[in-house]
Amino acid sequence: MMIYSTMSGKKEPFQPMHKNRVNIFVCGPTVYDDSHIGHARTYIAFDVIARYLKHKGLSVFYLQNITDVDDKIIQRASELGIEPAVLARKFERRYLEDMRTLGVTNVNLYARATEHIPEIIGQIERLVDLGFAYETETGVYFDESRFEDFGKLSHQTLEEMERHRIDPDPTKRNSGDFSLWKKREDGAEVTWDSPWGRGRPGWHIEDTAITETYFGPQYDIHGGAMDLIFPHHEAEIAQMEATSGKKPLVRCWMHTGFLNVKGEKMSKSLGNFMTIREMLERCDADAFRLFVLLAHYRSPIDFSEEVLEQSRKSLERIRHLIRIIEEQLEMPGGIVESEEVDPILIKAKVGFLEAMDDDFNTPYALSVIFDLVRDINRRINEKTVSKKALKDTKQLLGEFGGIFGISFSSGLEMSAGKEEDMTRDLIKLMIEIRQKLREKKDWELADQIRNRMKELNVVLEDAKEGGKYTLSEEDCLNRKAYNLR
Repeated sequence: MMIYSTMSGKKEPFQPMHKNRVNIFVCGPTVYDDSHIGHARTYIAFDVIARYLKHKGLSVFYLQNITDVDDKIIQRASELGIEPAVLARKFERRYLEDMRTLGVTNVNLYARATEHIPEIIGQIERLVDLGFAYETETGVYFDESRFEDFGKLSHQTLEEMERHRIDPDPTKRNSGDFSLWKKREDGAEVTWDSPWGRGRPGWHIEDTAITETYFGPQYDIHGGAMDLIFPHHEAEIAQMEATSGKKPLVRCWMHTGFLNVKGEKMSKSLGNFMTIREMLERCDADAFRLFVLLAHYRSPIDFSEEVLEQSRKSLERIRHLIRIIEEQLEMPGGIVESEEVDPILIKAKVGFLEAMDDDFNTPYALSVIFDLVRDINRRINEKTVSKKALKDTKQLLGEFGGIFGISFSSGLEMSAGKEEDMTRDLIKLMIEIRQKLREKKDWELADQIRNRMKELNVVLEDAKEGGKYTLSEEDCLNRKAYNLR
């Protein structure tokens, strides 16, 4: 299996540090507000990565932090007139609810920063003792000039990194030195006792204290969004490698690409900001997961209602085949009898695994699935597929769906029953209305209805004895034609 490493800038063979065990850490949310769909993209990607590693037979421990002490949390709580801890717990709970709804279920432990204050203080003490950190009247800072490898992940020099920083604190030795401990004497803020007075931790030190607690000084995979490479992940490397003297902190750094909305960066000021909850009001969670996986995790991805609708239709193509397979298996005769493993299924499984082994290439893996769906549909229509092949296809699609965290068979009862009946009744009503318009010689409006229904993938055929329609193969809702009288 090959995984692209941000550190090396190339794909590398993946070999766990501890035989069959893989330790993964992904930066979690700062819980001061609802998480947005950009967060969802990252967490879905790493959920699938964890699922696939487990499918390969590896034992995976997936750790994620919860930043529940931060300036943003304190500021928002102050604006609302509530305690910061109350605000943090509220949005932590909502975040976990969002993750469950999205099917992100493979995180073994969510570690709160506030529950690791002793570990944070201990790591800072070691950095001070080793000469990598120093105290001023405003706090404790990491001296980045003491760490020779600073910038190796983002491939920047100290001079290049300085251009991105604006920090006017005159007490620091270097403008790029980052905070490990913030001194705060104000009793209104969230603080803890420490060797440097009351205060609270900096952002970067929380993560390395947590990962060292559960993984030790080195582990396999660290993930997050691309915008965390600098300064956050650079700071993590400096802190842990300086503390332990061991390199590398992480064997493989993995980063997800940005999620844009209609070609623009998502932001509240542009009015295109969307939380996970707002998205789920419009879209099935499985369809959103498919939308995410149709792009490679490292690639930028563009969100729009149109693309989301395409994902929904693509998901329905797979679900429709499973419905057809179930119908075919219930029908007596008419299917080739064979106990041979179908070559199409062997090809699909090999192609899927090869794609996932190649840096978790989900778009290619999905193309293998859609090719399988097309081929099996064709052979069902030609009556050249065996019952064993149909059973094996259903099982294989279930296996692929489990890896992707998508139910390829959910909603079948509704789609095959009430929803299909409702679709037929609505189409029948439109045909009856159109027939009356034709009788009144209102050809223009009748043609408008026909054209609009064609846009909705309903193809009408006029006949003297009544209207006939088919649902186009593109929509994959129903391949049967109905005569309506």
